[in-house]
Amino acid sequence: MLNYLWLGLILCGVMLGLVTGRTEALTTATFDACKSSLMSIALPLGAVMALWLGIMRLAEKSGAVERLSGLLRPLLVRLFPDVPADHPAMGAMVMNIAANMLGLGNAATPLGLRAMQGLESLNPRPGTATNAMCTFLAINTSSVQLIPATAVGILAAAGAMHPTAIIGTALVATTCSFLTGIISVKLLQRLPMFALPTLGNRAESIVHTEENIASPSPEAFLPLSLWRKLLLAAYVALFAGTILHLVASSISGTSIAITVIQSISIVAIPFLLGFFPLYAALRGVCVYEEFVEGAKEGIQVALRIFPYLVAILVAVGIFRAAGGIDILSCLLAPLLDLIGLPTQVLPMVLVRPMSGSAATGLFAEIVKACGPDSYTAQLAGTILGGTETTLYVLAVYFGSVAIRRGRHALAAGLLADAAGVAASLVICRLVFR
Repeated sequence: MLNYLWLGLILCGVMLGLVTGRTEALTTATFDACKSSLMSIALPLGAVMALWLGIMRLAEKSGAVERLSGLLRPLLVRLFPDVPADHPAMGAMVMNIAANMLGLGNAATPLGLRAMQGLESLNPRPGTATNAMCTFLAINTSSVQLIPATAVGILAAAGAMHPTAIIGTALVATTCSFLTGIISVKLLQRLPMFALPTLGNRAESIVHTEENIASPSPEAFLPLSLWRKLLLAAYVALFAGTILHLVASSISGTSIAITVIQSISIVAIPFLLGFFPLYAALRGVCVYEEFVEGAKEGIQVALRIFPYLVAILVAVGIFRAAGGIDILSCLLAPLLDLIGLPTQVLPMVLVRPMSGSAATGLFAEIVKACGPDSYTAQLAGTILGGTETTLYVLAVYFGSVAIRRGRHALAAGLLADAAGVAASLVICRLVFR
């Protein structure tokens, strides 16, 4: 499915560029996309991944990942029946989902890529996405985000009277998107067109494993004596006190629940950066050596995903530069009036699955043109918080493990996005009109 979509974007963009006389803009967009894929995404992502994969290595070697996966094991076993309950991928997926819910994008992506590596170690068909991979990507392309920090920030900067008003509507939209994504991926995997290819008798049918994702044996850990437990408790208490201080100093007409979530989001990354090295050190792990060993994988993953980023960003850039989004907006105008979607919002809806930065830019333009307290801006903010950059996520996650056949992951992701937009229309009409 992704093959046809990519080819369609390229061909439609090139043909439209010739017809509309935008060939120069098309050429510029092509080279800008190539440069952006390396300089703005792949290299920065590689550096961030070096940090988080090093931290993740410490979490694995200390047994923290295994403990985390145990918290949600009953749910994960149902969602991922093909993944052993004690596999390190379970813990990585738990941490990725938690980071997505808190809006910690810089941490969520490396953790998600680590989970994909774990899932790939169980894949008997290299190059083809497993059911577990598709389910994990459906969760990522429709994950429940508690606070749409980007949309709220833009509304607040524009002077909105109640910039946090969209938090509730976005939560409803992203929940509908999440449920649709999970249901869709489970139903679509049963269709013959998305069936897994039959395994042959070759060695590829044997699940390949990697030493760097193997769980250490419990006896390799030092026991947590009383003083070690007290030290961990003191560390946790310090951050708990910081959260309470932030909540006490930030309440100003905002609900306590929203303020608590925002405060947790602020301190979450510093907490994780210190907690896992401390926990690993208390369990007898050589923290520096293990961190460096894990960080080595960061640049390797960045190099693996680079070709996939070039492919998807060039296709999207060509289609946008040729005026494809504008033409679709004009063609779909009668349908928009029927369902109550303002025409100003459609370009953002169409771009959102392709590019997060472009969708954010379009949202800022909507806020500026229509006003931060307008229904159009509130609807656009809800959609931005209730949907995800599906094509980008698929390109990065599948590219990290060289998956070429994504099966039903794209269809499930796009269905989840459509559900998020539909839910946004309904809930915003009920709340803001």
